[in-house]
Amino acid sequence: MRKPIIGIPADRRLLNSHWFHCVGEKYINAVVQAAEAVPVLVPALGDRYLREWLAAFDGILFTGSPSNVEPQRYRGPQSAPGTWHDPERDATTLPMINGAVDAGLPILGICRGFQEINVALGGSLAQKLQDIPGNLDHREDKDLPMEEQYEPAHEISLVEGGLLHRIAGSRTMQVNSLHSQGVERLASRLVAEATAPDGVIEAFRIDGAKSFALAVQWHPEWKVMENPFSRALFAAFGQAGREHASRRAR
Repeated sequence: MRKPIIGIPADRRLLNSHWFHCVGEKYINAVVQAAEAVPVLVPALGDRYLREWLAAFDGILFTGSPSNVEPQRYRGPQSAPGTWHDPERDATTLPMINGAVDAGLPILGICRGFQEINVALGGSLAQKLQDIPGNLDHREDKDLPMEEQYEPAHEISLVEGGLLHRIAGSRTMQVNSLHSQGVERLASRLVAEATAPDGVIEAFRIDGAKSFALAVQWHPEWKVMENPFSRALFAAFGQAGREHASRRAR
């Protein structure tokens, strides 16, 4: 059986006065090493080639990013000054999510990708979780070394009988936390799979999806091969991609 082809949509970034379409290496490595799949980087070109991409891929990984989904996409208030947005990525990923769900493609969302899936399916985002009374501060300390920023930050509770619970084999686990935005209103098609101690949704699945369709707010791609749960999560995503590839080959 051939390895599945996993699309990874890129950010559009200005680097030294030139525009680049970029994907973090940690996501590429997770697809190669833990999902055992072939990564294909997708430029942020909107929906121009959406039909061709959906026909070519056996799954799509929607990654994290320093940028945030533009608030007009979910009828949210104007962002605080200095907030980094990437409208070209929004124009690419949001229609791609709906197209992938309709086509039955396996999808995995991480951090920004988690938020994109919620927005694409009709949900909304809280832009500053730390400003909501009773919430934890889910942001990383950017003054710390990178290794420490990605250390486990808090516990999450997994919904009993859910997909994540079956993958993890436990009701609780420790995860890292490097985000300020999160789910405000969960889209109607989404079902929570895990929550933080403050009740913030940390994972969800797409109810009634034809294939693997899961998203998490933390970063399982970080040193994926050193974390048994993260490795199992990407392995499950890769297996769904292999099953899709097998169906296409018939």
